[in-house]
Amino acid sequence: MVLEIRLENFFSIKDEIILDFRAVKRDSKNEALSLSRNVIDYKGEKILKCMGLFGANASGKSNILKAIDFCQHLIVDSHQYNEGRTFDFAPFKFEGYANKPSVFSIDFIHNDIEYEYSFTLTATEILKESLYYYPNERRKRIYTRDETKGAKKQEIYHFGDGFIPRPFDVAVNTSKKTLFLSRASQMDREFCKKLYRFFMLDFWVGFAPLDFKKYDFDIEKEFAQNKDMILRALSICDSDISGIKLIHDGIFHKFETFHKAVPSIAFDLFAEESAGTTQLFSMLFFLLTAVKNGKTFMLDEFDLSLHTKLADFVIDLFHAGSSAQFLFTSHNTNLINVKRLRRDQILFTGKKDDGSTELYSLYDYRDFRENMDAEKGYLQGRFDAIPIINASSAVLRKLLEDRETA
Repeated sequence: MVLEIRLENFFSIKDEIILDFRAVKRDSKNEALSLSRNVIDYKGEKILKCMGLFGANASGKSNILKAIDFCQHLIVDSHQYNEGRTFDFAPFKFEGYANKPSVFSIDFIHNDIEYEYSFTLTATEILKESLYYYPNERRKRIYTRDETKGAKKQEIYHFGDGFIPRPFDVAVNTSKKTLFLSRASQMDREFCKKLYRFFMLDFWVGFAPLDFKKYDFDIEKEFAQNKDMILRALSICDSDISGIKLIHDGIFHKFETFHKAVPSIAFDLFAEESAGTTQLFSMLFFLLTAVKNGKTFMLDEFDLSLHTKLADFVIDLFHAGSSAQFLFTSHNTNLINVKRLRRDQILFTGKKDDGSTELYSLYDYRDFRENMDAEKGYLQGRFDAIPIINASSAVLRKLLEDRETA
């Protein structure tokens, strides 16, 4: 379960932005009662199950997920990186930030223990890394790393007692291209392996359209376990599909669908069904696994090709779960609805004058009242997250006329 993510100097993100899954403490009566399923109660604190990112094109919504995706892959894969490797991200390019380091930090819960993990890097090397945990609500160091402190590993690394056996053996084998957490897991240090597995198995970042065949799914097992739920979901969403069958042909899997009108005729799911149906079907493999197993799922443009009713269903599915979390980006303004989402679940991205991304929530607008229409306010530009474009017929005619006479 994620509590907070901080990002600095990734793509269009210049200054630090914070994705805070901790619910605001001063919620309204409606949020506390009718939207009580939107939060996880954890040791007296409310943690958000879903957060949506809304904003104009090029405001940085996707860049936030791209940055998180890059950091997740660095944790999982960097033990394989060799000298000469350049990290696959770009810092903010203006005002000299291309020469400044980037920072990723995450506060999360795993096996009922709170951890704080962070690292700092440039495009060519890792500069700092740290891991803390909170026993009895007090911050305690597991290890810290600072490559600017000297050349010797004893100058660079400091370790807490008893967490990692022979930690300097790992440090000696950790280059500036590799995160210590990744290397320690690869070198079979059990403590680091369990946190590594969190980022590999319980922390997913995806980009629509999803293709579940590219991921590490036991397709036959997942389909057998979730077939009834998938059919029920399609039924809720007004689909006339009455049956689904999995065909295994050598190394390939094929799904056939059957419709109520003529249930004896099979359709190839990915060749003959609508884009919305295939997108929802693929997404359900992730969604149901995430919801049932309490995973954190982050998805860009999750409602691509989905009717707004299907988008509502996806969010309701996470709110019906017990501990899974969902961070998504969307252009679907129907989701900006305070009867479905709490104000701190509705986040906006905007572009500053210097081209950088800023992030804020509907809750930050203290003059907004829950009897107001949040979607209407967004479309009117009240929350500064949508471009105000003069696209009247007269303006468009003038543009066409200018082009014809050019």
